[in-house]
Amino acid sequence: MLTQIVKMQGGKVIGRVSRADKVEAAAEAGADHVIVDDGTGFADEVLGLTGSEGVDVVFDGSGPVTFEGSLTALRRTGTFCWYGPVLGADTNLSMMSLPKSVKIGYAVFMDHIPTPELLQERARRLFGWIRSGNLRVDSPRMFPLAEAAAAHSAMESRSSVGKLLLVP
Repeated sequence: MLTQIVKMQGGKVIGRVSRADKVEAAAEAGADHVIVDDGTGFADEVLGLTGSEGVDVVFDGSGPVTFEGSLTALRRTGTFCWYGPVLGADTNLSMMSLPKSVKIGYAVFMDHIPTPELLQERARRLFGWIRSGNLRVDSPRMFPLAEAAAAHSAMESRSSVGKLLLVP
C-alpha cells in the first residue's frame, strides 16, 4: 500500500524484495523498479538507478540487515523512515556516524496521529482512496488460529507476500 500511496503523490518507487517470487507483487503495486536482494547489496543498484545521487526517502521495515544499505542508498540530506527496530535491531545509534546529513525517523503512530480528529481525517482520506479505486487493498492470507505456527513460519522464511491474518 505504501508503494501505491507514493505513486498517487507523484513519486517514483524503487522496491526491494527478498525473493524473486515477490517481484510481481511489487510491480503490480506500481514500483518503477524492483530489486531482488537479501538486504546486503541493493544500495549499489539504487545508486546506479539514480545516477549515483541516491533517493529522497527510504522506508525500511526490514530491520538490521538493510540498515546500512538504506543509509547508503539515500541522497545527501535524504530522509530515512526506519521501522525496522520492531524486528529486534540494536537501537543504539551514533549520530556522529550518520553520513550525508541524513534525517532518521522512527515512526510511532501516536506521534503522527495524536488526536481523534486527526485519526478521523486520515481515515477519511484513506477510505476515500479505497472507495475511489485509487488504493487497492489485497485480501490477506488467512490462517486458522490452530495454524499459527505455519503463519509464523511464513513470516520468518519471508515467503509471505502481503498481510497474514490469524482467524480464531
